[in-house]
Amino acid sequence: MMELLEVNHLRVAFSEGNKDYCAVNDISFTLGEKEVLGIVGESGCGKSITAQTLVGIQHPKAKILSGSVKLRGKELLHQTEDEWSKIRGKEISMIFQEPMTALNPLMSVGRQIQEVLWVHGLAKEKNQKEITLKMMEDVGLRDVEELYNSYPHELSGGMRQRIMIAMALIANPKMLIADEPTTALDATIQAQILRLFNRMKEAYEGSVIFISHDLEVVASICHRVIVMYAGRIVEIGSADELLSHPCHPYTFGLLRAIPSYKMRGKRLYNIPGTLPPLAERNFTGCPFCDRCEKKMKICFEVFPKPFERGNRTVYCHLFGEENHG
Repeated sequence: MMELLEVNHLRVAFSEGNKDYCAVNDISFTLGEKEVLGIVGESGCGKSITAQTLVGIQHPKAKILSGSVKLRGKELLHQTEDEWSKIRGKEISMIFQEPMTALNPLMSVGRQIQEVLWVHGLAKEKNQKEITLKMMEDVGLRDVEELYNSYPHELSGGMRQRIMIAMALIANPKMLIADEPTTALDATIQAQILRLFNRMKEAYEGSVIFISHDLEVVASICHRVIVMYAGRIVEIGSADELLSHPCHPYTFGLLRAIPSYKMRGKRLYNIPGTLPPLAERNFTGCPFCDRCEKKMKICFEVFPKPFERGNRTVYCHLFGEENHG
């Protein structure tokens, strides 16, 4: 599979006093052409910061310490805002988890979708509304002529999220990032949006990074899955493999904590402890060692080297050379 995106040794930090604390700590991964890649982990694991860095919209206090992000060989880090304005929407698009804060409340939703075409000069002006209406229909919206002139506050959460998806897809970007796109929706609408994503990935010609805290949701949509914890990647593998045979203790804990019918009436499993604040994390050893039920002395001292077998990569001392000679 040809690689569309290459992320190498990316480190993004926030400063406190004279010290930098890595919220994204030396992560590397690739995204193939037409691949759907999931990134999963608890809140605070660095998923959204990674996504924001990929589209150049990171927090003003965040700073890129090192690394490389290349889209088809083109370095994206340290682009100027003018350069980013030509990339966003056309080459990379992003769907945010809360559309009400991402949409302009003073502009009709149809005009907001159409504006992407206008900014990038992707169609003749007389054809832009027609293309916009077709895109609105493609994401499952009805009565699109009337809806075109509606404002965000007049729409339901599910409709607003479909508007965001239409905005992200209308320019047919090479890469789409969906940052927890169903988190703010109720269960019924969430299921509808997930079905829409599954339909879209068949028709959409680009690649997708789908971010979530829910491993089951990611596994239902994605080809491969990255598991992050406290700014580090701890495991990468195919969705099927991760669900059926998790390797890293953190991945195992996430799966074990998923509610199921078999657990009805029983106490749900909870991973011991909590994700430490940024300033209190272990930046030398494994960040999960304080919560891990299989921790060893070396886990506190050295971050594990990647153990690779087939398409699976695990960062855990349980799979080190000393245990797999």
